Amino acid sequence: MAEQSNMPDRPSSQLPEQQQAADPQQSNQSNQGFQNPVAGFGVTFKAMFKKRLTEQYPEQQKTTAPRFHGRHQLNRHPDGLEKCIGCELCAWACPADAIYVEGADNTEEERYSPGERYGRVYQINYARCILCGLCIEACPTRALTMTNEFELADSSRENLIYTKEQLLAGLEEGMVDSPHAIYPGMDEGDYYRGLVTQAAPGTEPQVAVSKGEQPASEEPAGSAVGKAASGEGAGASRGVGA
Repeated sequence: MAEQSNMPDRPSSQLPEQQQAADPQQSNQSNQGFQNPVAGFGVTFKAMFKKRLTEQYPEQQKTTAPRFHGRHQLNRHPDGLEKCIGCELCAWACPADAIYVEGADNTEEERYSPGERYGRVYQINYARCILCGLCIEACPTRALTMTNEFELADSSRENLIYTKEQLLAGLEEGMVDSPHAIYPGMDEGDYYRGLVTQAAPGTEPQVAVSKGEQPASEEPAGSAVGKAASGEGAGASRGVGA
């Protein structure tokens, strides 16, 4: 015969705490299941009686916030030299790998920035850029900032890759386009201390050899011969006409 258990029978009224709490939980869940859809429709009903907000874009463009994260801009010093030093910190800080930078050394014959180096190649791929602004925080010279321009959409991926020429800020009064000589008697630190407020009088742009430009004295011989021939032809024609 099976041994009888010595444990006394537990009355049905003495249930475990979990079982006793099951009924209130089930009732709360059922109430929430009913209240959630009602609350959701309540938001819908409230929105039905609100005034419609229709923005007439692009005819009427909305004014953006002063610190809006829009298209990037490469800034200049007050005399026109570039602030970018080609350190590539912005490219390292970019989480989307959207920035490509190549630095190069300045020379006295071709100077783009007050320091030793400058950004020879600068590209931002706006097909990848998320406009987070981390590159702005990483820039040590405030060379890179963000503008309020937000119309960046395009039908071509190639057009979404902005080059240095597209990102570089325009010339203002008192500036001379780079490359040109540093302000006489000043050094790199003076630029960052704000002692240079405009280009020195008589500052002339230098020849951008890195961009394929050639000095006037080193023009190809063929072009000089062509100019001479054109001049002789013009003189001959004048003589015939006379």
